[in-house]
Amino acid sequence: MSQLPPNPTNLRGAVDLSGLVNRPQPGQGDAGGAAPGEPVELPSLFFQGTDANFNDFIDLSMRIPVVVALTASWADPDRALATVLDRVTTDLAGRIVLVQVDVDANPQLVQAFQAQSAPAVAGIVAGRPVQLFTGALPEDQVRDVFAQLLELAAQNGVTGSAQIDAAAGETPGADADADADEPAPEPPLPPLHAEAYDAIDRGDYPAAIAAYKTAIAQDPRDQMAIAGLAQVSLLARLAGRTLDEIRNAAAAAPGDSDAQLAVADLDLSGGHVDDAFDRLLTLFPTLDAEGKEAVRARILEYFEIVGVDDPRVGKARARLASLLY
Repeated sequence: MSQLPPNPTNLRGAVDLSGLVNRPQPGQGDAGGAAPGEPVELPSLFFQGTDANFNDFIDLSMRIPVVVALTASWADPDRALATVLDRVTTDLAGRIVLVQVDVDANPQLVQAFQAQSAPAVAGIVAGRPVQLFTGALPEDQVRDVFAQLLELAAQNGVTGSAQIDAAAGETPGADADADADEPAPEPPLPPLHAEAYDAIDRGDYPAAIAAYKTAIAQDPRDQMAIAGLAQVSLLARLAGRTLDEIRNAAAAAPGDSDAQLAVADLDLSGGHVDDAFDRLLTLFPTLDAEGKEAVRARILEYFEIVGVDDPRVGKARARLASLLY
């Protein structure tokens, strides 16, 4: 993560970025705004982004790196990731701000960020989008990604920090009467889902897996539990392992199914969905019956993580079927 895209075209179509093209670059200063490196008064470090108000956050990214989390409020792993993002943002003490985007309510932003599945996390630096990761990551990896984003921001002169003004009345893009329209409270999670969510939040992945398995045993059609189990199982497999360790093991043993399954997990967690599918589907014909079953089961888990309606899942499903029959 060393360079910004030359133009913010990835967001064009969701928001009007034409005004950013001829703006002064970070470090040159804008009339009427705080200079880079100076505190920027904000009411909070946490905001709700929408198709309607997102230009305000692009403006803000000229001064402070903005992290955008595209999540589905109904998905347990998305809620768990939101807790991690909140904690890391708080610990960074104003060096970034976090914008939550509900993927169900903001289709233009989902399209603009090319988010094929949720959760997806991106950054905006100097008005330009930076893809960060797709899927839930352990907290230590999230901290590493944010550290890289801050380095990138510094290289591009975006070094401001948020100074919280408790008296400030509005979030960027909010209407003056926004507080009058309080969102309806979210329905409570089913008990086993809440148990899994709490376990994920404290990093106890085996407990979360057990809770989801119990939920599925009680209701085999519980799609939220099935998807949650797939995601938390991925987190559990990656916990405590480093990127270099996994990739080196896979490179040293291209025919070892366990090593290739691990690197496919890594690919998927980083948003490289096609790479993960291709790796396992290429490996599949070379394996014995036991190995093939392990790979098939892992691919089915990936379908749940990515989303069964995703076109990449459709392609991988067809390719798997051609190998099975």
